[in-house]
Amino acid sequence: MVLNELGARINGALQALSKESVIDDKALDALLREICGALLESDVNVRLVQQLRVNVKKRVNMEELASSTNKRKVIQNSVFDELCSLVDPGIEPWQPRKGKQNIVMFVGLQGSGKTTSCTKLAAYYKHKGMKVGLVCADTFRAGAFDQLKQNASRAHIPYYGSYTEADPVQIAADGVAQFKKDKFDLIIVDTSGRHKQEVELFAEMEQIAAAVKPDNTIFVMDGTIGQAADSQARAFKESVDIGSIIITKMDGHAKGGGAISAVAATGSPIVFIGTGEHMHDLDKFSARPFISKMLGMGDISGLVETVQDLQLDKNEDMMKNIAKGVFTLKDMRDQLQNIMKLGPLSKLMGMMPGMSPEMLKSMDADESTKKLRSYMCVFDSMTEGELNSDGKLFDDEKRLRRVARGSGVRMVEIQALLMQHGQFGQMVKKMGGPNGMLSKMNPAAMQQMAKNPGAMNPNMLKQMGGMGGMQKMIQQMGGMSGVQDMMKQMMGGGGGGGGMGNMQEMMSQMMGGLGGAMG
Repeated sequence: MVLNELGARINGALQALSKESVIDDKALDALLREICGALLESDVNVRLVQQLRVNVKKRVNMEELASSTNKRKVIQNSVFDELCSLVDPGIEPWQPRKGKQNIVMFVGLQGSGKTTSCTKLAAYYKHKGMKVGLVCADTFRAGAFDQLKQNASRAHIPYYGSYTEADPVQIAADGVAQFKKDKFDLIIVDTSGRHKQEVELFAEMEQIAAAVKPDNTIFVMDGTIGQAADSQARAFKESVDIGSIIITKMDGHAKGGGAISAVAATGSPIVFIGTGEHMHDLDKFSARPFISKMLGMGDISGLVETVQDLQLDKNEDMMKNIAKGVFTLKDMRDQLQNIMKLGPLSKLMGMMPGMSPEMLKSMDADESTKKLRSYMCVFDSMTEGELNSDGKLFDDEKRLRRVARGSGVRMVEIQALLMQHGQFGQMVKKMGGPNGMLSKMNPAAMQQMAKNPGAMNPNMLKQMGGMGGMQKMIQQMGGMSGVQDMMKQMMGGGGGGGGMGNMQEMMSQMMGGLGGAMG
């Protein structure tokens, strides 16, 4: 994940504070010195770092805090809020609306990953059900149209460009007019890369903006740019009205702080972060979850949204099976296929609380993807009857050997897969069936929980057997250890010794928090 080193250093400083026997101004100064030093080393603008220090000191006045106040908590909350303010200008980002024709113009420095980001954004909104078109108005860089054409073809997205027309303003206007005529929901215009010294290219950018009248102008910022980000961002802001920012190349060793400083320079919100070359390597940005993930505290809202995007409720056969407490090999295959759609497993794991940047670093994303693909080969080598079974048919070694030959996967690995299926089956059995957790919830409550997983009201909790019933259910599941082992195996044994050891502690805290809220 991006800014791993920065997250680890800030985390270390906060942990050192929790070990202090006396929390006073001296302890606060030591904490701020470490955090500010880490931010400056990550190329965050010096003015912003100074402002963060002043704001935390203002919020944490040791003399005014009552002796009974939990000073550690106050300091930690203040630091978290100020870190969020660094990347959040407090402006709601523009969102395209389905059913309306939305035009987005991309601007940015040459080599910032603008053309790739155009296609990633198009693929993202196509996945959301929108009709999206791409226009290449970059006539300055040789091969720009070829690159966009290749990317768009790979993602099955319509595109417009020209090898003969030299005027980018004309191409942009014609492309937008064509897609408007065909009733496209979202039209994305890619422009030439430029920097603040190139006066002619800046004038061209203004002319394109006047011709296509974009609803939103997205500034693409290279995550490796460093301290130059501030002046470049201000120059773009003076020429066109930048509505939002996409930061790219945040998957490498880039410090990233300079690009984050561009938020303050433009006063525009970051909407996405590019974390790789693949189409799915574009993460939706939200300030609090971003800082939370950076500090190893997870991103529950992102996890819920990702799972909701999969529309698991549309798999009626599986939902019926779960309600009965049945989990077949076919159900498992469908689930693993859905997980593969999310991209690398490390991305999903990064959203889980307790997963520190160091733990994610040690996970081999390529190995886990390879393992999932081999599992798909195993399922493809099974008969329909075997897929619809609970896996006990494979007690017969002949069947096991046949599937191993057909899939090219060793018998021992197939046995490991069947063991994971058995663990899932046990969890489903406890949830479904006549005496399971789901049977204690009425349909309305289940629907409410599916729509808003975070909002569990006391009545719903009562239907699940109260707080005690819920804790008992977690204990029956092995305190999440079954899930832990399964994820470790699927990640190719990654995660080091730490694994998901904090999961049990996190669940108890969540239980305590819910109990307090109802008290």
